[in-house]
Amino acid sequence: MTGSVKSLAHAIADGVEDTGVEAKIRTVPRVSAKSEATEKHIPDAGEMYCSLDDLAKCSGLAIGSPTRFGSMAAPLKYFLDSTGELWSRHILENKPGLAFTSTGSMHGGQEITLFGIITFMLHHGMTVLGSPYSIKELHTTSFGGTPYGPSHVNSKDNVMISKEEYLIAFQSGVRLAKLAQSIANQ
Repeated sequence: MTGSVKSLAHAIADGVEDTGVEAKIRTVPRVSAKSEATEKHIPDAGEMYCSLDDLAKCSGLAIGSPTRFGSMAAPLKYFLDSTGELWSRHILENKPGLAFTSTGSMHGGQEITLFGIITFMLHHGMTVLGSPYSIKELHTTSFGGTPYGPSHVNSKDNVMISKEEYLIAFQSGVRLAKLAQSIANQ
């Protein structure tokens, strides 16, 4: 709604690309409460929708969602629920994964949303990364940032991601790319 998750995704992608690895940013279609409503498979403009093929071909995966009442948003959950074929074939197994989120309040469910995404990754056998305390901005941020993954707290005083939130996401992207490269070189 405010672009915070997208901003975090771009910060993570900046970190990934800082290592020389290509980053692709994807989104998922909205879902509708009206069962007859559907979204186009390919949007007319903006970022591309994620496909199961995108997941299968990636060497590392960062998954983010806004928090909706202490949980990931329905469109992401709906998409992740469609990955059973990848799960049954172990396609994501051993790929590094990073979760990230944005909430509308300081206690809006950041950690439980991250855990929901992490649970998906664990069920797929992925190697889960967080944002370790060696990222110094975790010690100085006044808003988002957790050891479970990058985050943002969206408030009237903090609509855009802060410098600290950006750097936490950036460094987490660097870690994701380095682990993906390490796995690929084995």
